[in-house]
Amino acid sequence: MTTHTGTSAEPGNRRILLVEDEKTIADVVRDYLVKAEFQVDVAGDGFTALELAASRQPDLVILDRMLPGLDGVEVCRRLRQTMSVPVIMVTALGTEDDRILGLEMGADDYVTKPFSPRELVLRVKSVLRRSIKEFTPEPPVEVAGLHLDPASRTVTHRRVPLALTVREFDLLAFLMRRPNQVFSREELIKAVWGWDFGDLSTVTVHVRRLREKIEANPTKPELLKTVWGVGYRFDAKQADTDDVRLDSGEGVHGRQ
Repeated sequence: MTTHTGTSAEPGNRRILLVEDEKTIADVVRDYLVKAEFQVDVAGDGFTALELAASRQPDLVILDRMLPGLDGVEVCRRLRQTMSVPVIMVTALGTEDDRILGLEMGADDYVTKPFSPRELVLRVKSVLRRSIKEFTPEPPVEVAGLHLDPASRTVTHRRVPLALTVREFDLLAFLMRRPNQVFSREELIKAVWGWDFGDLSTVTVHVRRLREKIEANPTKPELLKTVWGVGYRFDAKQADTDDVRLDSGEGVHGRQ
């Protein structure tokens, strides 16, 4: 799987793949992205999108849900098989089930039509900021057999690499650095997604996807637990909690 970690957060160094079959919408969004100094490639169908993704190696994909032939959900699923590029899904279907389906296929974020092009550009910048390597990243952290390295944006479980999306990585990093602390979905969506409000099912889906990747039995999670009526916590066992360490040698104590 190809991991995209550009060397600069500046828009001029970032390439966006815009997948939209409605030319009017594609033209408007492309113009806003170009005005924001992004490099933009445009695809009008799913098969062309996959070809451009492979050849152009974009830093982010804006993907329409409804496409002729190969729909956006299937395109997202296929992208996830070969690369970890961030995906923002654009959907005209306003149902929660449709949004959840896109997230379950690996989308990092979504916007619903009709949308503000300015808002979309802000979403793009937000996702890209989280996806790049920081010049002064936080030190690695290890908890309960999971090793998370912010510099390379990699996670291993018992030394086996895990394929995480941008938001999955950010959510896991946030919780691993705060073991045994409970956070509501509202707190998580603000801390991890940067939203003051939003569809809380976004958090639920990402928690479920993380469990499928880090838990021995996702239906009976031992690490990422639900606190009913409150939220979620990363439940490091006491023996593991005593061993929680940063590579700098400092322990993790209390809410950060």
